[in-house]
Amino acid sequence: MKKEEKLTPSLPKGFRDRWGKELALKKNIIKIIEANFIKYGFLPLETSPMEITSNIGSFLAEDESNPMSDVFTFEDSKESLTLRYDMSAPLARFVAQNYRDLTFPFKRYAYGDVFRREKPDSARYRSFMQFDADIVGNVSEAQADGEICNIIADTFKSCGLNNNQFSVNVSNRKIIQGIVSELKIKKTQEERVIRAIDKMDRLGLDGVKNILQDGRKDESGAFIKGANLTSEQANTILNFIQIKDISELKKSIKNSLSKEGIDELSKLFDILSKGKFFDLIKINLNIVRGLAYYSGFCVETNLNFNVKNSKGKEIDIGSCASGGRYNSLIKRFKGVDFKGTGMSIGVDRLVFALNQINQIDFNNKNVLVLVLDEKYLDNYYSIVNLLRENNINSEIYLDPSKNLKKQLAYADKKGCSLAIICGQKEIEKNSITIKNLKSKNENNQITISKENLINEISKLQ
Repeated sequence: MKKEEKLTPSLPKGFRDRWGKELALKKNIIKIIEANFIKYGFLPLETSPMEITSNIGSFLAEDESNPMSDVFTFEDSKESLTLRYDMSAPLARFVAQNYRDLTFPFKRYAYGDVFRREKPDSARYRSFMQFDADIVGNVSEAQADGEICNIIADTFKSCGLNNNQFSVNVSNRKIIQGIVSELKIKKTQEERVIRAIDKMDRLGLDGVKNILQDGRKDESGAFIKGANLTSEQANTILNFIQIKDISELKKSIKNSLSKEGIDELSKLFDILSKGKFFDLIKINLNIVRGLAYYSGFCVETNLNFNVKNSKGKEIDIGSCASGGRYNSLIKRFKGVDFKGTGMSIGVDRLVFALNQINQIDFNNKNVLVLVLDEKYLDNYYSIVNLLRENNINSEIYLDPSKNLKKQLAYADKKGCSLAIICGQKEIEKNSITIKNLKSKNENNQITISKENLINEISKLQ
């Protein structure tokens, strides 16, 4: 008989499991973000993770000869299907399909996993969670874009970050598009130029200059095709995107499209000056967003502290929240024309960073009822039932054969906050001993009457 081949328990490259403290933190962050979005008047929407390929579009790929190379596409018997690579393309399809039943401006939030065919040997994941907020409708662009900036700043502060730990950077794509036109750069080169500029934070001036000209080989050995600009054209762009002041921008601009972008930035900052987060939002002209459907306002949010990978090496974690204005994304669908603006929080990326600085107070508040003697199981179940009836997270130890030391070791490893100890002495006196597992004091346990159990646990937690 042929020996059965054992399977290797492994994931495909670019995917990962999440559990324990990191997953608990992620769920906590999701609750914080959702509560904040609701506070700003956004309503939930859930869309399918899979779309008809022609509807989702091909805005992601840099390989012009293979526009769907960066997404997961499947051929069904009757149609081509693609896993969503962001939450905006499904939103555009949904609005076009349901606009007669929606109230505009349509303010929706949505979260879920998105899927991208990243290089399997890179540090990027092929599946990760995004949490989006979008405003769709023909309203004041400055006000809608300002609302997006404010909700980003407010949400990051609600997640436990202080003002100097993150920065919200804004720009306008029209400014760079006007400069590209002014430099007589061909339309076929424009998107490659914009994608190169968008890599500034990750690659620096020299890396971007290489891509603007002949091209660049990345860390994996893959060659990124250049935009074939002249040295003069590349230097003009690089010098320009380092300007940080609107008044200086106005002095440097001649073409009408760039002036239009600057005017839109000025109106945006006028709106932002009326809110609480004006000082957190800065101009950064190399923020142009790599996706081709962005049409004006752009935003990216970066963390201002060091993050290390699993090997202890400091890494550039990149933007944790980004987005912008897309006035033609919904227009692709027949008979529908709505402006849109929005942003997306990279939840997994944000959680990865927050998990390292331990600023969010997240403790496991589970209470473990210890089983000291199997003959007292009725008492132990009575206690755990009482705790659960009062919405206290609790569990009973499931193996009476284990001694007290092993049960406490389980509680410690799991991170439980309290342990309930109830032996013969406590049962005879109708009392309960509570051991505070988070306390470092020697006197970390108290014995109380059973009637006071709920009150005492409320105090300790």
